Amino acid sequence: MALQAGIVGLPNVGKSTLFNALTAAGAESANYPFCTIEPNVGMVPVPDERLERIHKIIATDKVIPTAVEIVDIAGLVRGASQGEGLGNQFLGHIRNVDAVLHVVRCFEDGDVVHVDGSVDPIRDIETIDIELVLADLDSARKRLDKWSKQAKGGDKEAVFQRDLLTKMVDHMDAGQPLRSLELEPREAEALTAAQMITSKPVLYVCNVAEDGVGADNAFVDKVRARAATEDAGVVVISAQVEAEISELDPEERAEFLSDLGLAEPGLNSLARETYRLLGLNTYFTAGEKEIRAWTIRDGWTAPQAAGVIHTDFERGFIRAEVYTIEDLEAAGGEAGLKTAGKLRIEGKEYVVKDGDVLHFRFNV
Repeated sequence: MALQAGIVGLPNVGKSTLFNALTAAGAESANYPFCTIEPNVGMVPVPDERLERIHKIIATDKVIPTAVEIVDIAGLVRGASQGEGLGNQFLGHIRNVDAVLHVVRCFEDGDVVHVDGSVDPIRDIETIDIELVLADLDSARKRLDKWSKQAKGGDKEAVFQRDLLTKMVDHMDAGQPLRSLELEPREAEALTAAQMITSKPVLYVCNVAEDGVGADNAFVDKVRARAATEDAGVVVISAQVEAEISELDPEERAEFLSDLGLAEPGLNSLARETYRLLGLNTYFTAGEKEIRAWTIRDGWTAPQAAGVIHTDFERGFIRAEVYTIEDLEAAGGEAGLKTAGKLRIEGKEYVVKDGDVLHFRFNV
């Protein structure tokens, strides 16, 4: 699935260091603004302990996790909505992503320049929020002018668009992002289609110092308080530590994590939270050749889920054989599932649940 989360933030907050660690894609990272000019894109595996649970029961050659697509976007500065810095490029790139990972600097370091001269995560968040609201407001006002003229003739769609855009403009005039605007289902669908930046869900990523992992941090506390008012998530991570971890072999990595008192890299949590932010679910296929996780949207039916593997699977869908990992573990294998009557047959209307294991039957 071509869903993307974009890493955004002010220059020098650790976006590209984090992206490098996430994707091992080698995006350039340097201590000056705008080192990332074109967006870098990488696929990030999403750790899922359920894969190993299946693998313990079903012997196979390969275990393949699902992944999310991450885009590293050039740093934003004050005035970007009027074209300052790389504002126009930034705004164009961020409109194309489905969710936002807002990296916020939560550490002091005199050797790392802050674009505003001091560390203040709430000021930094507000700088970006204001620029994005202003960009959306400009776009919405232009659309409102267009639809208002058409609505004078009584066209129902034009009247709907005019009323929705009026609601949006009023909300943003009060300095509020569109993701906090309450809408009816049809209005929400129209807003999604409009690709407004501030309508996208946000996850705040607090970048702390190398020695700040797991420690109390007043900057992080402020971000958590801010996020709570928006019903947004927060992940605390040290981009520099994660970059170091990503370069180690598995044995060294385990030892390094143990020394830090961590059960897993922070990137694992970030990948999972990004997956949830995008509104994604996972189903699994399991056989002798491979066990694999597949990405679907919440609410997708069995034929739609089959289409993720191949469009022929969706077109020729007959039925799906479905079971849960818990039932697999209790039965000790797929043969036991059949004996216990836990292997269900589902048709075209079945809505796939997160964690289902599926075998598809289809006509070519």
